[in-house]
Amino acid sequence: MSMNKLHWGQALQGRLGDKQALWDGVASQAGQYAPRLAKELAAGTLPFINMPYLTALKTELPKVMAKFGIGPDGELKHLLLLGIGGSALGPRALQKAFMPQQDWPGYDASGPHLWIADNVDAASLDAWLDKLPPKETLVVVISKSGGTIETMAQYLLVREWLCRALGEDWTKHVLAITDEKQGALRQECDEKGLASLPVPDHLGGRYSVLSAVGMVPAYFCGMDWKALLAGAAAVTAPLAANPQSLGNHPAWRLACWAKALLDANYSQLIFFSYIPAWACFGSWFCQLWAESLGKAGQGSMPLPAVGVTDQHSLLQMFLDGPKDKGCLFLESGGLPLGRAFGMDAVNPLPKQWAYLMGQRFGHLLAAEGVGTLGAMAAQQVPLVRLNMEKTDEAAAGSLIALLEMATVFTGWLLGIDPLDQPAVEYGKRLANARLGAPGYAEEQAALDKYFALPDEEQVF
Repeated sequence: MSMNKLHWGQALQGRLGDKQALWDGVASQAGQYAPRLAKELAAGTLPFINMPYLTALKTELPKVMAKFGIGPDGELKHLLLLGIGGSALGPRALQKAFMPQQDWPGYDASGPHLWIADNVDAASLDAWLDKLPPKETLVVVISKSGGTIETMAQYLLVREWLCRALGEDWTKHVLAITDEKQGALRQECDEKGLASLPVPDHLGGRYSVLSAVGMVPAYFCGMDWKALLAGAAAVTAPLAANPQSLGNHPAWRLACWAKALLDANYSQLIFFSYIPAWACFGSWFCQLWAESLGKAGQGSMPLPAVGVTDQHSLLQMFLDGPKDKGCLFLESGGLPLGRAFGMDAVNPLPKQWAYLMGQRFGHLLAAEGVGTLGAMAAQQVPLVRLNMEKTDEAAAGSLIALLEMATVFTGWLLGIDPLDQPAVEYGKRLANARLGAPGYAEEQAALDKYFALPDEEQVF
């Protein structure tokens, strides 16, 4: 059993009011929402909680990867992932957390290497296609709908690159992760005979990292992907088995706290990571939170921050700016401590730094974290500490599951649908209209109106 913990001692500072009233409300509201949880689990609309796809994924993923010869002795040394939003942010967070050596000097050129094409960046795509050896590259294209224009545009160019280099064998270097039954990418798989894995029904991109979306790159990079899934299941299983236990679950308590923050006019939520290798989980969380909850004039703005880097920048605003911020503070006592100070007799520590004698570099991170916690307490910033016993794959899976559930429950408390993203979809339709795609007359009219607005230029 893991010993990951939420610490609530600083959670109800500032304007949050009576602590007992808030926690009494947690229990009473859970009774109202537990039947909804049971109903949605039965309907299959919350697959990241009961994970009905898990057995099939554990069986099919190794089989598919074996077809490509993935492994130390295989030919494929590079994985080029084509995806955007949730299809990329989760895999990137896992890469930075559990494969940081790819960014280190002297990394083994034989791989594995993971390259994530997560934007419309012509320069980077050209560089990858100029430098990557097609014969040693697996291309993973991720789009549940098969209609994500950024990803599919990348795929069309990468497909040409593979065809030119490998001829008819190009299909042996592509793995699609998409809807199991429909969509343009599913049609491409059927027509070209491409290998594929499904994105489960009702599993939106920002909730998908613990499906094939994140597990394919995790497998390729040699991560303990089964531990990622097991860590998540340990957090979700109690609710999946007994929705009536909602009131006792930490994800529900987090959601009630987040709603209380909004009720008290705290409009921003900091995700402050003092686990350096997990810094990219901040970007993943920000998409999850913003795209799920920013609707109908509601929600809070998520802000990613990295300790200690942002103690020298953003912390000034957090402490002395508007009192509109709560904080999720991610930490672990199990981080490497690194080298010790004062071990060189030839070059002893300067007098002003003598107090570091015998301490380790990692002690500095821990002390800086305490400093930030103390400073936030002094400024009455409402804060919940997420303390991870370890920073292995199982712990990461636990964190992912906790935050996904807390996000959904917060949406319920706000009275909005945390699983859709209507405003984002509208922007995508406008982009399609701009590119000349058929069937977007209404969006084209909106663009015509936009371009008719008077403009004023100023050179700087």
